[in-house]
Amino acid sequence: MSEKFRVESDLLGELQVPADAYYGVQTQRALNNYRISNTRMCDYPEYVIAIAYVKMAAAEANARLGALDRKIADAIVAACKEIVGGALRDQFPVDMMQGGAGTSVNMNANEVIANRALELMGHKKGEYQFCSPNDHVNCAQSTNDAYPTAFRYTFVRMNKLLVKSLQELIAAFRAKGEEFKDIIKMGRTQLQDAVPMTSGQEFNAFANNLEEEIANLERNAVLLREINMGGTAIGTGLNAVPGFAELCTQLLSEFSGDSFSKAPDLVEATPDTGAYVSYSAALKRLAIKLSKTCNDLRLMASGPRCGLGEINLPPMAPGSSIMPGKVNPVIPEVTNQVCFKVIGNDTCVAFAAEAGQLQLNVMEPVIAESILESVTWLRNAIDTLRTKCVEGITVNAEHCYEMVRNSIGIVTALNPYIGYKASTKVAKEALHSGRSVYDLVLEYGLMSKEKLDEALDPKGMTASHEFLK
Repeated sequence: MSEKFRVESDLLGELQVPADAYYGVQTQRALNNYRISNTRMCDYPEYVIAIAYVKMAAAEANARLGALDRKIADAIVAACKEIVGGALRDQFPVDMMQGGAGTSVNMNANEVIANRALELMGHKKGEYQFCSPNDHVNCAQSTNDAYPTAFRYTFVRMNKLLVKSLQELIAAFRAKGEEFKDIIKMGRTQLQDAVPMTSGQEFNAFANNLEEEIANLERNAVLLREINMGGTAIGTGLNAVPGFAELCTQLLSEFSGDSFSKAPDLVEATPDTGAYVSYSAALKRLAIKLSKTCNDLRLMASGPRCGLGEINLPPMAPGSSIMPGKVNPVIPEVTNQVCFKVIGNDTCVAFAAEAGQLQLNVMEPVIAESILESVTWLRNAIDTLRTKCVEGITVNAEHCYEMVRNSIGIVTALNPYIGYKASTKVAKEALHSGRSVYDLVLEYGLMSKEKLDEALDPKGMTASHEFLK
């Protein structure tokens, strides 16, 4: 054997593993088999941390219940703590897209933890008679309970980061709402002039619309906290000692600082992917709202001279290789595209969840990868939108006011005074003649100048108010 390799064996026979690798034979087989997405376990640090916590809780529970030697358990726990702290991150190279319902991911963790535990006990990597990936690190577990538990915890951890980024974006929109509170502009429905509003109202609406999604994300993240540890292969608990499921769940909560509960029916919980479907749908809902917001920003910034031209987005890059001076709304555009990806990932999650059969859903890897990608991309896009777009938006106040003053839509404010029929007549004449609503109302003798000035005050039209007939 070359000094650069060690030989390990499994069900299928012997295989060379890099001598300095903490992973073992089953990880090496996965590296040989799955070159699919180029996205690896180590690309998601939150997942590596989550599965280390799961293995830590399992080892300690087994030791307390007498199913695992205390010395071995302590070494496993110590190895897991190192991984939680950021060590050995590069030793989790398995592609996230794989067959086997996640077995390769689970074994990658088992092997790395076992080999580090061996070192801590004074042994060499691969001396599995002293600490085995299967018999000790995976004691009282199956991929079918450890793998989904780790992913559920990963999503819980990542959801907190997503919510934080979303809160910061909301705060940025609110700051603009305050900054623009006195700027009058024209509101629009069906892309047609509607009634006046303030730019502040518009930006506060963006903030309030997105703020609703925080509660929705957190509500669905709660579903992820119900786990099936102790169910082992199909939920019957085969090879787990009595009390393991409850104690392991309790210890995972204590070690991680997050609250988890044991599923009431482990046989039901093992193939169930309902929590993933719900959480992915919450991500999709956020993506839809975020994309709509970006559509609005792009519309309001259209121009600069032949579009709406109401706001200015920070110029981030030259917009054309042929048109001099062109600057495109690239940050809202990239955010739109991220949102499309999240919507597509949710469709993938739905199909994969439906594809479950009998006591297991073997499509969990693509469910996990889709949600991990959605959360990661959304958070990155939200941070980018905030720092490179929203925080630098300015408003063309004079242009906005001019559009309000010349709009036919302000005639709506006259309905309570002159009635819908007369208002329609004025609007039609203004549209055809190009004359102002103001002049036509006075010409027809529909209102006095004083009353008309009061009714058509743009600031007065941006809020509900009493009027005199």
